Amino acid sequence: MDEQSKLLIEQRLSVFSDEPDLNDWFEVMCGAGMAVLGLFHLVTPGELVDPDLMRWFAAAVVAAGAVWAGHGLKDMAVKEMRRSNAMMELTGSSNSSGSVDHGLIRDVLLNPDAYKEFLTQAYEEAWEDGIITEAELTNLKRFQSALGISDEDAESISKKAKKSSSEE
Repeated sequence: MDEQSKLLIEQRLSVFSDEPDLNDWFEVMCGAGMAVLGLFHLVTPGELVDPDLMRWFAAAVVAAGAVWAGHGLKDMAVKEMRRSNAMMELTGSSNSSGSVDHGLIRDVLLNPDAYKEFLTQAYEEAWEDGIITEAELTNLKRFQSALGISDEDAESISKKAKKSSSEE
């Protein structure tokens, strides 16, 4: 990632202060501790107060602890999602040439035809000398597997590529 993209990401994230911080971890740990303490007193309410009253109080402590821990986890997840979205938007917009970004899996799902073209180009390059070597075949199989293309489709792509490379 170039320096300009990093700077744009940092500027965008500075608005949110989007790092899981000590406060988030504190919420998770204290909430978990409260839940454990509440569970303990649900099982063994003790003799200090009426056991039924203590169980009700312990259930409330478990619920409050779970909510507190869940809030901390939610904050961390939201911050990570914002960071991921900002990075994807900024790195996606840097690809202004209109070509497919081969580094993102979502592009394979959104642009399956473009990736079939990519595999076709790879087959054409492999057929340029008239044969496909073992190394070329291994790479082509990896592409095929990563793109989720069936053997039958890959075979037809290979035949088309061979035909177009022999015509040139």
